[in-house]
Amino acid sequence: MTVAARKIRLVMELRRAGINDTHVLSAIERIPREAFVPEAFQDQAYENRALPIGFGQTLSQPGVVAAMTQALKTDRRLKVLEIGTGSGYQGAILSRLCRRLYTIERYRDLGRAAEARFRELRLHNITTRIGDGYKGWPEQAPFSRIIVTAAAREVPASLVDQLGHGGILIVPVGQIGRDQALLRLVRDDRGQIHEECLSDVRFVPMIAGLPSAAEAGRDARRASG
Repeated sequence: MTVAARKIRLVMELRRAGINDTHVLSAIERIPREAFVPEAFQDQAYENRALPIGFGQTLSQPGVVAAMTQALKTDRRLKVLEIGTGSGYQGAILSRLCRRLYTIERYRDLGRAAEARFRELRLHNITTRIGDGYKGWPEQAPFSRIIVTAAAREVPASLVDQLGHGGILIVPVGQIGRDQALLRLVRDDRGQIHEECLSDVRFVPMIAGLPSAAEAGRDARRASG
């Protein structure tokens, strides 16, 4: 089966799963997921499954990426913050749907590799940073939209603080190893926060701080192994 046929099959599967935002579906069709998938998993690039990318991190399944992106309700006028760049796939999708994306990655090697992919794909409206996602990006706040691609134990207050009026925050919350709640928080025009649970998900943990030298070395060995 050709790559084009695999893409069409995936898009049809996403439609059946309730993804009806044509802009989201178009972005998924236009962004080459194989560019964000390790060589060993290239044959699974358009399967609706999560794939490992090293450092104990995963590339979320397209169904989850699409659902979170649709729930974010972004458009080309908005400024978006992403916590957890990972391979860069979610960020690449978002870049097609917003004015400017700011994305933070904890692991330097992952962040730099994602940055290189963005350049190769000529996605010029993305700004990257290596840092602690819990702190967000206060210099660029407020954001119209914020998306978190790792599970926090509770909603990070610092990210809520960086959400502008009318803004939306999508974040998985819960314990690792169990189903987590995918939450959508909306700040209304009076500044009040309204929270709803969208679905159950499974994400890797959101970790505060940057990796120590020992942690980075251990994870790099795992990634290369």
